[in-house]
Amino acid sequence: MLSFFYFCDIIWYVGKNSNYIKGDDFLKINITETVLRDAQQSLIATRLSYPQFEGALKLLNDAGYYSLECWGGATFDSCLRFLGEDPWERLRNIRKNAPDAKLQMLLRGQNLLGYKHYPDDVVRAFVRKSVENGINVIRIFDALNDLRNIEVAVDEALKAGAEVSGTLCYTTSPIHTLDAFVELGKKIEGMGCHTLCIKDMAGIMTPKAAFDLVSALKKNVKLPVVVHTHSTTGLGAMTLLKAVEAGADTIDCAISCLSGGTSQPPTESMYYTLTEMGYDTGLDPAKLKEINDFFKPVQAEALASGLLNPIVMNTDTNALNYQVPGGMLSNLVSQLKAQNALDRLPEVLSEVPRVREDLGYPPLVTPSSQMVGVQAAQNVLLGERYKNVSKEIKAYLHGEYGKAPGKVNEELQKKVLGDEEPVTCRFADTLAPGLDAARAEIGELAKSEEDVLSYVAFPQVAEKFFKAREEKARNTVKYSITEVK
Repeated sequence: MLSFFYFCDIIWYVGKNSNYIKGDDFLKINITETVLRDAQQSLIATRLSYPQFEGALKLLNDAGYYSLECWGGATFDSCLRFLGEDPWERLRNIRKNAPDAKLQMLLRGQNLLGYKHYPDDVVRAFVRKSVENGINVIRIFDALNDLRNIEVAVDEALKAGAEVSGTLCYTTSPIHTLDAFVELGKKIEGMGCHTLCIKDMAGIMTPKAAFDLVSALKKNVKLPVVVHTHSTTGLGAMTLLKAVEAGADTIDCAISCLSGGTSQPPTESMYYTLTEMGYDTGLDPAKLKEINDFFKPVQAEALASGLLNPIVMNTDTNALNYQVPGGMLSNLVSQLKAQNALDRLPEVLSEVPRVREDLGYPPLVTPSSQMVGVQAAQNVLLGERYKNVSKEIKAYLHGEYGKAPGKVNEELQKKVLGDEEPVTCRFADTLAPGLDAARAEIGELAKSEEDVLSYVAFPQVAEKFFKAREEKARNTVKYSITEVK
């Protein structure tokens, strides 16, 4: 009798967990490595330069990961603004040195990798060039879960032959319910995406919530489910484990020395846990050790310089209330530190959920996280709420980022917009094509279509970078001539 019930339990588990048997695979789970993008973005404000990780690319290529998240997010801006690197060249170099890996990027839909909406011709060209330069997997999201804002990027990514991961941004609020997320999942499936990603950017998805959401999506949507979370609140590893038990197909992890805190759960710990439970990750533990050993000096250098602040390495259960994602927290710390106001971080974090409620509960992910974070900091540092309203908040209230998930504070909207009505259509429909105008503006400083796209995304920053590049090229030629003489 006991064996019969045990057999029934096994049958139930196989039915619940779509990963239990897939063809010849047994308990298969995919792992994406985030060290080159989200891990370093969350811990060291995206300051990891190409020379710092070039030597690890062969190891990452050979370790057995499902994909390497290595581009997109804030990396593009950081390359041009802080690192003196061409982000497109960086991508090509990664492709060259990790030829067999699936290279993955994060794209903010109509925002691309910037902080505003761009015209459709720019979005299509950017997606196409990303694939041409080496990207295989594109994870596409909209900060407000307004799926109108990912339609064009998804369509172009599919045409370009990329693996498209349509994304729902996880958050909690009175309006973000399980049923609402399932409906989003169905719509994403209807767009033709290859996978469905749950993006928990602040690490606030509890293990039970992950199990319930993944179970509901697996029941209602046929796409493989990807789960992305952070360790900010201390829940990350447990959340991933329960997501896997519910049938998740892929999870995001970070190599251990750059994991934890505001980063992802550690790759090695998840590997050992899942392997012991009978899952096949495809990872080579010897290679994982070599990768971690490679990045240990990077971590040590960042700690010594102060770039890696112990604050972002801690477990902070208060994040369950203020919902600040890793990249946002590390940037807030940097900004307040620059203003000698780091001691006011607790006040700013307490103000964040109040600003978020005023704006109709947007999920806190780029660019909405930056907007809310900057506004919260201003409200605290100026000693008066909304004494100064940022241009991004004004644009948000005008509808330039899409439809707010919930009801916006009418008093705030009146203060900012006056009698002007907000935009209700897809904002990109109001924008004129942008590529030709950008080509004319930047002129000969742009040496390629990729340069034009860099300029469209970050005009002043890209132009400064191009001029520095030309100056460096002139000096190189001058020195070469001198050596010949």
